[in-house]
Amino acid sequence: AEQIRSIELEGYVVLPDLLVPETVEEILDEMSRLPTRGVDYSPHQRTCSNLQWTHSPTTIETIAHRPMIDFLQDLFGDELICTSCSYTCAEPGHPGIVIHTDSQPYGSKIFGVQASSPVLARVLYYLDDQTPECSPFKVVPRSHLSMHRDGNPYNRYLSHPDEVMVICKAGSAVVINQKVFHGNYPNHSNQPRRMLAIAYRPAWAGPIGPVEDRNPDQVAGLPAHIQPFFRSLNTQAIDFEVPNRPDNMPREAPGIAPSRWNRR
Repeated sequence: AEQIRSIELEGYVVLPDLLVPETVEEILDEMSRLPTRGVDYSPHQRTCSNLQWTHSPTTIETIAHRPMIDFLQDLFGDELICTSCSYTCAEPGHPGIVIHTDSQPYGSKIFGVQASSPVLARVLYYLDDQTPECSPFKVVPRSHLSMHRDGNPYNRYLSHPDEVMVICKAGSAVVINQKVFHGNYPNHSNQPRRMLAIAYRPAWAGPIGPVEDRNPDQVAGLPAHIQPFFRSLNTQAIDFEVPNRPDNMPREAPGIAPSRWNRR
């Protein structure tokens, strides 16, 4: 309940020590074999996307890591769809990522229409110990709650006086509400800061328009217990024709009750 309160109210939650050191080392070994590309704003920020299609068995298993899945299913109360799985390496000299949101309610050039899903959580698994000098996570707590123009999810900020530095150990995860303003600090150290970023949404929360779906043959090649996370990206469990007063409406909904933050 406290973890759900944190991500719903603060916009993020830290889940420490989710991956054991042996798993972290196996993931790092797998990632070291993959090609990465520099991003448009810095050659020192390198990434590799669609890890689910690579020969990275330990990394792919992380998509279904039970402690994280249990938390997300409790958070969403729905089946989960994995919308992306990527690796990033912030090398020494990385200038930091500006403060932004991952929520683009009308889609965008960077994120596409998929970012229009109304509810999504991004899981950041850190594969190195963070320090203040080694590109730690930054977040503006509760910024996702603002209804002010400054909270326009398309805005970007170089810094903010209320930004918070979040430092994690390797194997820990930060889970963020896609609507919270966040980024990371520069890497002034002599070590890389590596992480996995895996995004999940509830089945009901589809994008506003059709997106290109995954190759069903590739999905079929995934382990059987991973495949359910890669159902159609266009899944959208809503009733567009819902009337004002439908029959057989429930009289309770624990997922929206204020008491959800007090459960034990």
